[in-house]
Parts: sequence; C-alpha cells; structure tokens
Amino acid sequence: MTLMLNPIIERECLYGAKNYDPLPVVLVRGEGVNVWDDAGNCYIDMMSAYSAVSHGHCHPKLVRVLQEQATKLNIVSRAFYTDQLGLFLKRACELTGFEKALPMNTGAEAVETALKAARKWAYTVKGVVNNQAEIIACNGNFHGRTITIVGLSTEPQYRAGFGPFPAGIKVIPYGDAAELEKAITPNTAVFLVEPIQGEGGIIVPPTGYLKACAEICKKHNVLMICDEIQTGLGRTGKLLAYQHEGIQPDGVVLGKALGGGLLPVSLFLSRKEVMRVFTPGDHGSTFGGNPLAAVVGSAALEVLIDDKLMDRAEKLGSYFQKQLKQIHSKLIKEVRGKGLLIGLEMHEQYAAHDICLKLLKRGVLTKETHRTVIRFAPPLIITEEQIDLAVNALKQVLVETEQGQ
Repeated sequence: MTLMLNPIIERECLYGAKNYDPLPVVLVRGEGVNVWDDAGNCYIDMMSAYSAVSHGHCHPKLVRVLQEQATKLNIVSRAFYTDQLGLFLKRACELTGFEKALPMNTGAEAVETALKAARKWAYTVKGVVNNQAEIIACNGNFHGRTITIVGLSTEPQYRAGFGPFPAGIKVIPYGDAAELEKAITPNTAVFLVEPIQGEGGIIVPPTGYLKACAEICKKHNVLMICDEIQTGLGRTGKLLAYQHEGIQPDGVVLGKALGGGLLPVSLFLSRKEVMRVFTPGDHGSTFGGNPLAAVVGSAALEVLIDDKLMDRAEKLGSYFQKQLKQIHSKLIKEVRGKGLLIGLEMHEQYAAHDICLKLLKRGVLTKETHRTVIRFAPPLIITEEQIDLAVNALKQVLVETEQGQ
C-alpha cells in the first residue's frame, strides 16, 4: 500500500517530521470503542492511544464538562488561584492515598517532575552530597522522550544521536528485586519502575516483585516511584497496577487516561515530606493544572469510579486473554498481560507490523511494540461482542499469514 495515494497522508508527510510511522489510515471521528476513517470505514480501536482513551472516544460526560468549562475560563497560568484545581488535586489524592499532587501536562513532564523531586529530596532530606544523587531504572523501561529520560532507556534507537546524557543513572534487570538491592548505594535517591512494562512489550514481572522492591527501598531509605502513566487508572483491573501487590510506594506518576482522551493532563503524587522540597520558582508549567485540564481530570476520575471501569477491565481482560489463548497458531509465542493491557508475542520470523496491517484491513486498529508484540489495550468500555469481533479478525489474519497470503 502506497502512502502517497491519500492526499491527507501526503500532506502530513510533506510538512511533518518523520518521527512516527503511522498505519496508512486517516481517522476523522471516534465514538466509544470505534473510530472511522475518511472513507467512512469503521474500526475497533485496540490501542486507545496507549491508554489515553481508556474512557472511550468522545465520552459524553467528559465532552460536556470540557465544553462548559471552555466557555468560562481556560488558561491563566499558576500565577493565580483558580476554582477547579484544588478540587481536582483533592480528588486525586483521596483516590490514590497520597498527601500532595503536582499537576503537569504530559507523562514525560510528570516523570521529570518526579525525578527532580527525588533528587532534591535526596539532598535536602536524606543528606546525599550535592550533585551525587543516583537514579535507578530498569532494562526495557519506557518513561518518556526527554534527554534525561532517554538517558534511562536501554533501547538503542531512543538514545542514538541524543547524548551526552545526565550522570547518576543506573539501569538494572527488570523483575529481579535482588538486583535492585545490589545497585543501591548511600547516594541512591530513587527507584523508578513500571508495574508492568508497556512499551517494553507488555512485560509482567513475577508476583511479589513490587512488594519486595518496596521493602528494599524502605530498608535503604530510597524513594520508590511507580510510573503508572500507561498502567494506571483502571487499565489492569485496579485503580493503580501496584495495588495488585498491596503496596503504597513513595510516589506515583499519572497521565494519559487522566485527560479522559481529550487533553494532556498529568500528575506526580507523593507524600508531604517529598513535595515539601519544592518552593516557589523551583519548578512549574504554564499550562499545568489549568482550569480546563482540572475539570476534565476530575470528571475522568469520577467516570472511572461511577462506570466501574476497573471492574470491567478485570472481567473483560480475563475474557480477552482466554479467547486469545484458545487460538491455535504456530505464529503465537505467548499471550500475557493484566486486565485490558495485553500483549500477543509472535515468533521472531513473523513481523508483528505486517499482522497489524492485515488487521487494519479487517477493521481492527492496533500497533506493534518491540517488533514482535501486538498490543491489545482497548478502551475499558469495550464489550465481549467487540472482543469477539477482534479475535475473529485476528484468527483470519493468522490463517492467511500461515498460508503465505
């Protein structure tokens, strides 16, 4: 299929930087679990914008509060108080069990905020010598695209051409708590970890891993901060994925679904001792915590609870995985995940990208990660019937691929 056949695609390719390789489809409308292209074809969205559209496309309540607030007050910066931000932060803290929240826009901004907080906490509270604080992350992580964050990455392409990277970074194997304890020194400020690695290939660590890491961090006076930008807010069947192990880390980073599929909204949440390191002028964001974002974020949290989306993710995720595991195909190596964050790993000789292109032709939209893994992370409002449609399309594609079509 030639991308230049579509003038809309041709225009974007002509004027846009080539930092993405989208599937050859032009989306113009979305509702619930479905999206439509410029030719009127309907698709089941199995990506939900990397979990940013967990509530479904154009959720009526979220659209309504967005429209109402847009006629009142939108952007004034944090130079002034507004009537919506405090309500948003209060609700986020109540639901997550943290004492303080700092609003930003994108997930990457929130991760940077968490790392800045952790380093300053290390110097002002823990007593680490100035400029010696260390950050520990895991192999296969994905925390964003800033210079600091790609310095944590073990993906060669994410790093190539962007160095030098900040000092004080260590990367350890994922899923091995003993490796964390070996890596900690008196200068260690923070262990940053995804409860499930999303872009890393939907990698689920061994049961008990997060709990062991939390105990190790507490023992050595190291902050444990969970990056729940993709796994959080109901995606795995709990409000936050680390809750499957009954722990409460020192901080959490939220984004994506927090904006209800409408706006970029993110938060770093932690306890008072950590947040107290920030004083006026230390850190900020012109758009972070704006009234429009605050009202949408509040509504997104309420819809999550009122519509029982966590319960849906748990129930339908189990159903989805069961259906996938019943497919008998030599192409499939493994099905893994939790809730409605599911990875279908293909054997190396089969290109996951090609499978995604064939699924596109059958009305299912998704994208591969790590070249061999097809992700299935639909909006949490998906039904069993819609899952069945997607699974049947996948079965047909797998048969075609096996037959060399």
